[in-house]
Amino acid sequence: MTRKLDLPDSQAATDDGLPFAPSAARNAGPIGDVLARHLPAQGRVLELASGTGQHATAFAARFPGLIWQPSDLSAANLATIRARAARAALPNLRPPVMLDASAPGWAAPWAGQEAVLVVNLLHLVSEAEAARLLAELPHALAPGGHAFLYGPFRRAGALLTPGDRAFDAHLRAQDPAIGYKEASWVTETLTRGGLQVIARTEMPAGNLMLVLRRPA
Repeated sequence: MTRKLDLPDSQAATDDGLPFAPSAARNAGPIGDVLARHLPAQGRVLELASGTGQHATAFAARFPGLIWQPSDLSAANLATIRARAARAALPNLRPPVMLDASAPGWAAPWAGQEAVLVVNLLHLVSEAEAARLLAELPHALAPGGHAFLYGPFRRAGALLTPGDRAFDAHLRAQDPAIGYKEASWVTETLTRGGLQVIARTEMPAGNLMLVLRRPA
């Protein structure tokens, strides 16, 4: 599932020597506000494709009762996450693990999570890869656990803004297999896996947060 793509944060600044994604800094607050409405006080959270680790450290600090497990498929990202986590020194932030969430059976070793968080990933993978990720995701959740999927999506087949149309075209020019996924396709795939849609929250910059729950 790894691709070298030209993305808005590809030439990101550094934060005291570590790669820093401006988008992650901007959206951590709004994403955290949605998480706060649904997460339990205690339990385990698995974050897929943690990137620079900015979200992992921010959310582990904001939700100290939750054990936060970052993951990624990139060795370079894993090194960045480890360095950022070491600086944060948060007792509930686990060392990152290498995880390919497009691989069949990826969720089995992670069963029992109170939540799985997916931020800005689905538009960067193919539909087949996204389908495998979504088919597996329910198996990682404990009864009553939540899935949170944040990012840009198609809505009823449409790209709503000029920025969305330009970014989707930019992605597909690099790899025709990737690009924005239909929001209803994502929720329908997860509901077939036994999850229930809890919320569909409009987010800044035209993004969307999909929240689903595994019945208790």
